[in-house]
Amino acid sequence: MTSPGTQEAATRKGRWIEEWDPEDEAFWEAGGEKIARRNLLFSVLSEHIGFSIWTLWSVLVLFMGPEYGLTPADKFLLTSMVTLVGAVVRVPYTFAVAIFGGRNWTIISAALLLIPTIAAFTVMEPGTSFGTFLLVGLLAGIGGGNFASSMTNINAFFPLRKKGWALGLNAGGGNIGVPVIQLIALAVIGASGGPRVLLGIYIPLILIAATLAALFMDNLTSVKNDTGAAIDAAKDGHTWIMSFLYIGTFGSFIGYSFAFGQVLTNQFGRTPLQAAYLTFIGPLLGSLIRPVGGWLADRYGGARITLYNYVGMAAATSALIVASIQKSLPFFVGVFVVLFVLTGLGNGSTYKMIPGIFQAKALARGLEGEEAAAYGRRLSGASMGLIGAVGALGGVGINMAFRQSFLSYGSGTGAFVAFLAFYAVCFLVTWAVYLRRPAGRITASGSASETKPQLSYAKV
Repeated sequence: MTSPGTQEAATRKGRWIEEWDPEDEAFWEAGGEKIARRNLLFSVLSEHIGFSIWTLWSVLVLFMGPEYGLTPADKFLLTSMVTLVGAVVRVPYTFAVAIFGGRNWTIISAALLLIPTIAAFTVMEPGTSFGTFLLVGLLAGIGGGNFASSMTNINAFFPLRKKGWALGLNAGGGNIGVPVIQLIALAVIGASGGPRVLLGIYIPLILIAATLAALFMDNLTSVKNDTGAAIDAAKDGHTWIMSFLYIGTFGSFIGYSFAFGQVLTNQFGRTPLQAAYLTFIGPLLGSLIRPVGGWLADRYGGARITLYNYVGMAAATSALIVASIQKSLPFFVGVFVVLFVLTGLGNGSTYKMIPGIFQAKALARGLEGEEAAAYGRRLSGASMGLIGAVGALGGVGINMAFRQSFLSYGSGTGAFVAFLAFYAVCFLVTWAVYLRRPAGRITASGSASETKPQLSYAKV
């Protein structure tokens, strides 16, 4: 096998690494880890800006006062459609890594962010029709795709024992693009600047991210276009079970990130500036805690952390219902921040479960060593795009639920009741599928406990 030092020389010529075996500890320590961390760093930067552009309209709607002629229902519909596009494009973005290479696609996907940013800069003024705002908003959805391609790429660089931390850090660094754009918006609003000032800040940042990806990232030849993996992942029931659970964690995170500011302005009468002072706190903490969720999952098992996390999310949502009914802003904001933190923890733990599940299946099939690792990487990488896409659809559901709740009841209370019921179902699914111990099983270590084996995922 080629040594990491030789690989470094090869990548300077074409940025392609011919051989990659992160499960080999000697290979990893001799230089593989350095290469993986470098790619992680610049992947995070590009994904971070992608998240900022994706959630751009959650901020822009705060600038849009009565002179824009949009109702609260219009704004919730706008952010819902942006979320929808961001979810759908995650599927093709996942497989783009295999077609173009991780480095190459990072450059392309970063550069594509210029389209929605320049388009919004052009139309952002009173008198523009709602249809135009909706069309331009839909373009911003492509920023949501950066997450899927980034996670698929980084999943291939790191060994199973490090995936929880690496994927959590990659996703958390991307997620933090949400509060960062909200903080920048707060500064712009506070300085009496308009939305075009905010957009003007991001155009050069996009160019910087694309340039750094070109200079410092690598492609892996081992990540080849494998349509069979996509088909196999789509046929596997665990892909859809994990998609459902990811709706509860990431769907909540991105949905609340889009909706929080609007809930504060519509239900509690906050001005755009007052809302901006509060909206960034939850997404910031939820993003920072995501790597911790991955680390806890590495140590204690993703299913166990996810289960307890849903208990916390249900408790926080119950408290939000009380705060909403009592119209207590301090209580409401405090509990909402706690809920954001829990969504971040759950994001990290659920994504750690994905490679663990497919690794356990590989061991149960009698595979060992690199063969088992390759099987796990193949299916987990393919499934991540589908899981990420379906999970992001939860953000659409949350914004539509808030829209209907405000139309029907004049507050978000009805939506919170629906969310509470959903988290209860997520708890039951996690327990029933991944933690309930069958009488006869094969454990994640591959040892059979009964003559009639049933695969157990208790350690994922």
